[in-house]
Amino acid sequence: MGAANVIPGVSGGTIALITGIYETFINSLKSFNLEAIKLLFQFKFKELWEHVNGSFLSAVLLGVGVSIFSLAKLMEYLLKYQELLTMAFFFGLIAVSVYSVGRTVGKWSLSSIISLLVGTGIAVGIALLAPASENPSFIYVVLCGIVAVCSMILPGLSGSFVLIIMGNYALILGAIGRVDLGILAPLLIGCVVGMIAFSQLISWVLKRYPDQTISMMTGFVLGSLLVIWPWKTTLTETIERAGKEAKEVVVGYQWHAPDFGVTQTYTALGLIIIGGVLIWLIDRSGSMRGEEVA
Repeated sequence: MGAANVIPGVSGGTIALITGIYETFINSLKSFNLEAIKLLFQFKFKELWEHVNGSFLSAVLLGVGVSIFSLAKLMEYLLKYQELLTMAFFFGLIAVSVYSVGRTVGKWSLSSIISLLVGTGIAVGIALLAPASENPSFIYVVLCGIVAVCSMILPGLSGSFVLIIMGNYALILGAIGRVDLGILAPLLIGCVVGMIAFSQLISWVLKRYPDQTISMMTGFVLGSLLVIWPWKTTLTETIERAGKEAKEVVVGYQWHAPDFGVTQTYTALGLIIIGGVLIWLIDRSGSMRGEEVA
């Protein structure tokens, strides 16, 4: 999940869904409720740890943290100097994951198919949206925090990409650089509210409409392939940051077909296959463990 969050257009929620921990992850986030607050103020730390599934969450968050710090520089280098090949690998990974996620749907009914199409349409629509203009108002920054954390939880939607679409990616990046609490405080409020409320909503719909929910998430993952398509021209603009070097930010894409007259295209196709095989092996390994437990 940490590695996925470093890649533009890739969601940590997608990896959680592929590896089979998504529902447990959502239910663990959901457990940060009034009961958890009550246990905290009663100093019942052992009961609180068990209530929020602390062992699971700490393992996931440790993995995310280690992965981000260990892979961030590597991914930054690869995306700068080998973007096409890097995105090709992740394209294969995500493309096969569409099947891996989709096959967990219990029954492909008409409602499930409609949910799949809606999810795909939403993800594609977000990818095609032109970025909005910057808006530093308190309410809008809170909304950015809510939408960003929700998109990070949802498979197939990248939180950073959504912030770019909302026009406040540069604003928030600059606020982090200069520790501007006027921006970071409402952003944090939005993130906390979004995480608690959205995890409750996702948990509820997963229990009530499991097939339709997974179908829509499959659509999100399928639609995200548009952003991860290796053969595209990235449109950027340079932003100024207080006390730091200027940074280029993605504002859109121009897609094109692969050029079969260059060797790199065949290398990219090979990496697509490798990424797909990797996810197939992960999926197969998870299925075998499930059968052993059963």
